[in-house]
Amino acid sequence: MKEFETVLKERRSATKFVQGVELPDQELDAIFSLVKYAPSAFNLQHAHYVVVKDPAVKERIYEAANKQYKVKMASAAILVLGHMDAHHDAGKINEGLLNLGVINKQEYDQTIEAVTAFYEDRGEAFKRDEAIRNASLSAMTFMLAAKDRGWDTCPMIGFDADAMREALNIPDRYVPALLITIGKEDISGQRPRGYRKPVGEFVSRDSF
Repeated sequence: MKEFETVLKERRSATKFVQGVELPDQELDAIFSLVKYAPSAFNLQHAHYVVVKDPAVKERIYEAANKQYKVKMASAAILVLGHMDAHHDAGKINEGLLNLGVINKQEYDQTIEAVTAFYEDRGEAFKRDEAIRNASLSAMTFMLAAKDRGWDTCPMIGFDADAMREALNIPDRYVPALLITIGKEDISGQRPRGYRKPVGEFVSRDSF
């Protein structure tokens, strides 16, 4: 495993992949076993991943992603979804704390009530924003964990969400946040990293 700073600096969006590289399920499971520790609001864990390796299914993803060829070249294409009704799982997620005696029944009930009200009072637009926000936090964790294990990724938003839904049978209450291609990067012709703003250009202190 690499030092975090090295992983962070070496992770880049791969525009080309070496074709024919197999991504074992065991590797994906190892990555996802770290992804589960990503932060999420109220620990609701909004993110859901649909891993596509089957060539026939990947062809449909390729079409839905505006025929971006890296989808075909990559070892897998992974659609990251955010659950708009993740707050409905607050009871199930907090059951363990209740059963262990970390919280009592009154605290458990208050937590469920507060989390439910937090989302229901703010409406559908907020639920959608939250789904995408939390899925994106999880997706960044996925890309860093993948890089740490020697895999390259590219986050993509250039796709037809409705076509993606149809291709992968996505339930209505899940929002496609982004698509991630993963594999081994073909670095032939790789450009130098683009301009990165110095800290003073993107950080303000106490006021904008």
